[in-house]
Formats: sequence, C-alpha cells, structure tokens
Amino acid sequence: MRLHGSSSRTPADVPALGLDFGTTNTVAAVAGADGKADVLTFTQGSDVHGVFRSALCFFQKRLRPGVSENRIEAGPWGIARFAEDPQDCRFLQSFKTFAASKAFSDTIAHGKRYRFEDLLATFLKKLESHADKPLGEPRPRLVIGRPVTFAGADPDEALAISRYRAGLEQLGFDSVDFVYEPVAAAYFYAQRLQTSATILVADFGGGTSDFSIIRFVRHADGLTAEPLGAAGVGIAGDTFDYRIIDNVISPRLGKGTRYRSFGKELEIPVHYFANFARWNHLAIMKSAATLRELEDLANQSVDRSGLDRLIELLEDDLTWDLYRAVSHAKIALSRDERAVLKLHAGSIRIDAPIARADLERWIGDDLGRIEASVDEAMHKAGVRPAAIDRVFLTGGSSYLPAIRQLFERRFGADRIETGDQLVSIAYGLALIGREKDLSTWRVETPAAA
Repeated sequence: MRLHGSSSRTPADVPALGLDFGTTNTVAAVAGADGKADVLTFTQGSDVHGVFRSALCFFQKRLRPGVSENRIEAGPWGIARFAEDPQDCRFLQSFKTFAASKAFSDTIAHGKRYRFEDLLATFLKKLESHADKPLGEPRPRLVIGRPVTFAGADPDEALAISRYRAGLEQLGFDSVDFVYEPVAAAYFYAQRLQTSATILVADFGGGTSDFSIIRFVRHADGLTAEPLGAAGVGIAGDTFDYRIIDNVISPRLGKGTRYRSFGKELEIPVHYFANFARWNHLAIMKSAATLRELEDLANQSVDRSGLDRLIELLEDDLTWDLYRAVSHAKIALSRDERAVLKLHAGSIRIDAPIARADLERWIGDDLGRIEASVDEAMHKAGVRPAAIDRVFLTGGSSYLPAIRQLFERRFGADRIETGDQLVSIAYGLALIGREKDLSTWRVETPAAA
C-alpha cells in the first residue's frame, strides 16, 4: 500500500472524514484534495476545542407552566448543562464501553428508549451541530477507528460493528470503513519517516489499550506499508481511574464498613463499589431500588457516614465531580511524584494525598497485562524487540511515567516517540481515507449473529 503525499496522487473530489470515537474523547479530522488533514474545531464562548468529550446530557426545558420539552446536549456543552443543574439531567459518559456488550440492550432518558446505535447517532449529530465548519453534503468518505479488542468481559466484536453501522446510517453515512485505531496512529506517524522502518504503535484510550506493528518501506516515490500484527486489551485510562477510586475514594464511601443482619456483622457488598470500574455504570446505579438498598444498609451499618456520602454522590449526581477530581489527580501524578486528590462536592470533602509510587503499585497487575498484549502483537508480527525501529505512544494514558518506562525497558529510550497524543488517530484515519484503495487498512468484521 502506498502512502500518498500530494494532491496529484489522491482522489480529487471526495474529502475524507476520520472519526476517532473514543471512550473519553472524540476527535474528527477532514482531509481534502490537498492531502492535508485538519481537525474539526468547536468554539464554546472564548474556548476553542479540538477534542470533543464523549458525553451526553438529557434534560427537559420548561416552555411554560406544566409543559416541558426533552432536550439533549453533548461534549463540553453537555458538561456545562449538567453542571448547571445536575438534578434535571441524565448524564452519560464512557458509553462506548457498551458497544460490544450483549447484556446492554437500551437505556431510558426522560421516557425515551435509546439503543447503543441511537446514543451514538445522537452524540455525533450534536458534535456535528457544534462544529465550526459543517461537513455538508454529499457526505465525505468516512473512515472510523475501532479498538483491536473492544472493552468488556466478553466483548462481541460483530455486535459492536453492527451497532456502529446502524448509528452512522442515521447520519447519512451509508458506506463506512473501519480501521484499527493504532494502525491509524501509525499511518499518521509514518508521514514523518525519511527511511524505511518497522513501527510499533501503542494507543492508550479510555477503555482499551491497543498495539499494532507495521513495516513501512521508503521508495523514491513514497512509502509502502505492510501491517504485521496487532493485539489489544480492555485495560486503559478508566481502569487506572478505578484503581485510584478503589484505593482512595471507596473506603471513604463505605467500602469495608460492616452492618448488622440477623445478629451477625457482615461487610457491605463490594459490588456497589465495583461499579466504579466503568464510568458508564455509575449512571445505572442511580435507581430507586439501588438507593433504597443503600439506605437500608446505612441504617444497619456500624458507621453510616461513608454510605451517606455514597448515597449523596449518586442521588445528587456528583459523579462528574468525582471523575474530574480523579482525572486531575492522575494528570498531576504524570508530572509530579505526589498529588492531592480533592473531591469537594455537596457536603463531601475529601483531600487525599497520593504518591506516584502508590499509583504504580495499584496498577502493577494492569501493566503486566498490557505488556503481555504487546508480546502478543509482536508474536503475531513475528518480530523481536530488536526489530522494532521506532515506538510511537499515543493516547492520554501514554503520559503516565510507568507506561513510558514499560516501553523504555523493552525497546530503549532512544526509540520512543510521542506527539499529538489526542488527535493522531483522527489525523491518520482521515489520511487513510484519501487512499484510492483501503484494502490494506480496512478491518473486515464477521456479520452479527
């Protein structure tokens, strides 16, 4: 497959849209006849965003006494609406993790039922409506990223792809090409290569970590590329967040608390706290039945203060505050040896110091599974570490020192590169979309059962 570098070598009339729909963030880029890609931007007040948060807010707008209308916002506008009045908003984030789940059929917001494909279509429609430059008609050629391995305990790949297609059809995209996310990042990185090289790309998203190895060969008129192997694992940024919550926050929300039942003292069931493993699960926890169960446990507990905080967190929709607090602490630990996790929401006041060494200990097993996935990709590619010329790290969690050190130990610090961690996949997808033949890059997926 040849990588084109000028408009004379690319289709002249069909722009390509590269869509990196992520668990945490979504980025879209458009490549035109000049062969260059530009990300879609979104202007909110005085702020210009190139990254659109993967979140939805369902709320009701009061038109007149007794009459309300269902409304939806997404991205930074959805977050702003939720912050304005969380009690009136059904807030969903990280819903990409539902894509491959057979257990998820639909969810209800203000009386309307939404399947995964409806959530995806609704989200992308709002994203497009907020874009500074509309996509217009006819629709551009769409190339969308997908993880090598979808998130979840038993992910159904064919089901996820069928849901993606059904959602994208609602936006008028009848023809869709799927490309592995790390392959797209490799394609983006390859634009800077001056010589032939074998590249390992490690993409750390919110729900999955994916790895791809590609051999690029430099010729007089461009580059050819051969994908060699790929692997992935459902461990990434959300998992690291959960480790922080489980060790720092959950004990302050009642985990480990004991309650009295039929003359015995028992520990509060851990499944309430296991739901923090995925941000999208927290929205499901706010149900009348769950809140009644927690209130009953609090009434019987030896010390109800922690459970009272958990009930408040769920009942008053303070989980976004929790998400921000954990995210800020994780970012701080990427820079500094120590940080303080500050959760000040409602009556909850938590100021918890964390050392980077603590975080690295908590995620130790996760790092082991990530390294095993890298080994799997290399086994499939039939290469040893010495054959890897460059390693390109992308995605938000690639900023964590423990992640970088994992690759430095295996491949040497001089072979590691980063850059454009949040937008490289979208750029690569858009540039791939300019190819006349996508057969080398397209992922063929079996039909859903």
